[in-house]
Amino acid sequence: MKKILYPILFAMVLFAGCQNVPEHEVLNAQATEEYLQPIRPGYEGRNPFWNKFAKKFIYAPTFDFPAAEGATAYRFTIRPAQENTITSWTFTADTPTAPLSPVWNDITPGNVVLTVEAVDADGNVIKTVGERRFLRDFPFEGPYHDAVRDYKDAARMAIYYIHMMPAIQSWKTDIIPDMSYSHNTYPCKIIGATIRNEVLVAREFPTLAEDAIAMAKNAATFLMNMSRPADAPLAYFPPTYYLDLVHSKEAWNQGKTMTLEACSAGHAFLDLYDYTGDKMYYEHALGIADTYLKLQREDGSLPIKVDFITGEPVNEVSAMLHPLLNYVLRLHNQYGITKYDIITEKGEKWMEEVAIETFNMTGQFEDVNVLDLEPYENLTNCTAAPYASYLLNKEKITKKELQDATDLIRLSEDQFTFWDTMPNELGLRKIATPCVFEQYKYQTPVDASAHNVAMAFLDLYEETGDKLAFAKAKALIDNMTIVQNKGNGQMPTTWDFRTPARHKNRTFWVNCTYASVTALLRMDKLTEEK
Repeated sequence: MKKILYPILFAMVLFAGCQNVPEHEVLNAQATEEYLQPIRPGYEGRNPFWNKFAKKFIYAPTFDFPAAEGATAYRFTIRPAQENTITSWTFTADTPTAPLSPVWNDITPGNVVLTVEAVDADGNVIKTVGERRFLRDFPFEGPYHDAVRDYKDAARMAIYYIHMMPAIQSWKTDIIPDMSYSHNTYPCKIIGATIRNEVLVAREFPTLAEDAIAMAKNAATFLMNMSRPADAPLAYFPPTYYLDLVHSKEAWNQGKTMTLEACSAGHAFLDLYDYTGDKMYYEHALGIADTYLKLQREDGSLPIKVDFITGEPVNEVSAMLHPLLNYVLRLHNQYGITKYDIITEKGEKWMEEVAIETFNMTGQFEDVNVLDLEPYENLTNCTAAPYASYLLNKEKITKKELQDATDLIRLSEDQFTFWDTMPNELGLRKIATPCVFEQYKYQTPVDASAHNVAMAFLDLYEETGDKLAFAKAKALIDNMTIVQNKGNGQMPTTWDFRTPARHKNRTFWVNCTYASVTALLRMDKLTEEK
């Protein structure tokens, strides 16, 4: 960490005469000040302590340690996790749940051990009330590497790479997926993204439009053919799982479907309708929305997973609703359809009263079992950041919604964003920073996660004018151009260093690249406007 008096510098920039301070130093100072503020601490009573399973922190944390009888104060001591070190940072507070703010900016990034001791009026230690090991992570400290190519060029290279994949090219003549690309086993997510990619190819490369739209139509035909009939409980829903590859073969997925996956297919049908004007795709997209209207419970919730034939829930877990709310928002804003606004009204209420109230932004991945999870056991940016974006894109946002969105973005940065990383024993940095890990259950940097957090930062910037939010988004999106394969345009799904043997298992997800492309195109538009 640079030895700069950030709090002093941050105070300086409040004065009009400090115009010569470099902007990146101003933003770094702002970030450093903000990192002293704990994120939704449990002691406020708004939600429980949410960080039981957290592995690292950028914002000063606070922990749910118990009080001790007879204690008049609590001594907090943080030491590097390495043995035989005399370095430590210490402060005293009147509660064991106090945030680490008094020493947070002094702590060198690295793995540390926190010990909290209860002491009596004479300063004697009564007992140790808590201990926690975690990574004191690197703060945002720009500037980072700028983009190595034009944002739009990077986006066009990425969509062209997908277009030219043999398994994608097969859609020119086939109406069933080429399973040599095993992720086609997830039809809504992957084939839906394929359709959206090909529509974008048609728009960006007019000479390829005829082939691209033919491919998109054949892929859409497959999804429609696989969809449940109009009189079924899940009418118009394509399946989450197809055949028995990868996680589709798991017993806990056979015959099941993730309830909100159909939104991905719905967006694909709408994209294809927008380009072709063929109402068949529009009507199928509305059929999906009609089914959601029937499925939504009175309290606004939906089950996370259901039987694909009967529509009956297969567990007690409720879904995070941002995919559905964003789908309804598109139908309302782009097509003027108000029929589904009741979904929004009820869904927002459930999200506020349950998901936001508990701050348990749990994962909902088709390849991760959601059963038997403790609260907060699998937090993810993939629910937190997109819901923040949803709130920030509402026509009218309340002060509470703005604060909730900000908290969700801070959570996504704190728990999943890495601005830098420690080298390993060989001196190698094993992740390409800045980057964003996907979830607690998959501690790996993923391009779609960088998209989620970057887009949320951009939404916050456009709502509030916060230049720090823009700088953070830019750092993540610039790195997309750096990790992109300059030889063929592929946007790697994971941004981690691997040995040759392990690299063979690296997978490529079309939907993740499509997400990255939308971030690149948005940054292209924003930088043109600036």
